[in-house]
Amino acid sequence: MLDKDLAALYGVTTGNLNKAVNRNIKRFPDDFMFRLTKAEFDNLLFQFGIASWGGTRSLPYAFTEQGVAMLSGVLNSDRAIQVNIQIMRIFTKLREMLMDNLSLRLEIESIKKKITKQDKNIDLVFDYLDELLQKRDSPPPRKQIGFIKTDE
Repeated sequence: MLDKDLAALYGVTTGNLNKAVNRNIKRFPDDFMFRLTKAEFDNLLFQFGIASWGGTRSLPYAFTEQGVAMLSGVLNSDRAIQVNIQIMRIFTKLREMLMDNLSLRLEIESIKKKITKQDKNIDLVFDYLDELLQKRDSPPPRKQIGFIKTDE
């Protein structure tokens, strides 16, 4: 989540949120929080169309799930605690949804493999049937056996 969005949820300014983070920077390693690159930020602006924050002086911070959890210790207000609880619940639900989708995707792949095998088997059966029908429709000439008449 971006610092701007978290600040709005916590009811503080982005500057104040970033000041609190910078005062406790040891709590936020790279896997908890990172600054967007200029290219990432430009892409983000492109995705949203127009910058709603009217220009920034520095590139925004992005917080991972662990970084958001760490913010609850840095921002010590009742609202911050309640917001953090809600955000953590949302992250948990997202993780559950992703796991459900993953298991569903694996099941679908398994079914696809079975169907592909069955399609190949059905094609093979039809090939054999075609061969049998061709043999029946054009049998090889039979050699006549038994008494043969001769005209004398």
